[in-house]
Amino acid sequence: MKRVLIIGADYHYFNDCVAHAFQTLGWDTYVESYSTPIHPYTLYAKLQYKFSRNKLCLKQNSRSKYDSYILRRFDLIKPDLVFILNGDNLSLNAMTYMHDCSKIVVWMYDSITRMPYVTENLKSADVVYCYEQQDISFLANYNIKAFFLSQAVDTSLYFPIDGIDKKYDIVFAGEIWSSERRKRLLKSVINHFPNKRICFVGRYKIIEKGFFAWLFREHRDIYTNTNASAKELNLLYNQARVVLNIHVEQQKNGANPKVYEILASGAHEICDRNPYIQEHFGDVIDLYNTEEEMISLLQRALQSPEIPYTKYVAAIKGNTFIDRIQEVLKNL
Repeated sequence: MKRVLIIGADYHYFNDCVAHAFQTLGWDTYVESYSTPIHPYTLYAKLQYKFSRNKLCLKQNSRSKYDSYILRRFDLIKPDLVFILNGDNLSLNAMTYMHDCSKIVVWMYDSITRMPYVTENLKSADVVYCYEQQDISFLANYNIKAFFLSQAVDTSLYFPIDGIDKKYDIVFAGEIWSSERRKRLLKSVINHFPNKRICFVGRYKIIEKGFFAWLFREHRDIYTNTNASAKELNLLYNQARVVLNIHVEQQKNGANPKVYEILASGAHEICDRNPYIQEHFGDVIDLYNTEEEMISLLQRALQSPEIPYTKYVAAIKGNTFIDRIQEVLKNL
């Protein structure tokens, strides 16, 4: 049986979804997750990083230690394939060492513009995939040939729940604190729908960025200010009349995971428009360009009869993690 070593940041459940896909396709899988910005990101490490005058040095030391660990694991496992999600905690030396013995695939599950220091590492990969189409042009400037591979969904985690009550009118889930666009649009939703049942999941005012802002944060009945598991999100999407999706500023021509997860749960999705989403999901997702259009779509959706979830679930056919890994293996 072929062996794959999967390396990626411990962001939600993505590493496990990739592993499940490989296992389904008959591979022996090994998963190594790391924390960011330094590993391991314990309470002590968080405090050390917050008050450090040389954060770059801390990152470099963390990366060096992780290199030693991951190369020991690599030598022990002897994988046929190393599948890396972002790889922002790996050094070029580690990538080069592994490439001497195994095939390497990197899937940039975040925009390269958010971590340009990874660019040099990608030269040691056999194949590079990006979930944002504009990143392909960015990497071409560094003589790195990359291919588009959109994000995906694990349908064992996201699925419709029959007979569930609609507890919320409007739901949003995603990181809020780092996106001015999301902050602005979500604030607009609150202002326009003061009498609706609203729930925004994701870190909004975080203690690391300001204790008093965190302590005196507003709308605690709406903002959970915490992340949620896939199980919790699937339940939340099923309980919502409408689920709002807002891409981060870096996403120009591609889809975030929420596009697929919301559809797979059978929820009515309202999402910002870009060329990729318009082409592939324009007939099942309500798309907006402006704040005014977003509010109008929300008003119309809340006044309209509920649409059978089968329409939405059908749209994710061919967009599972298994589909994506099959494509990777076919092209390797």
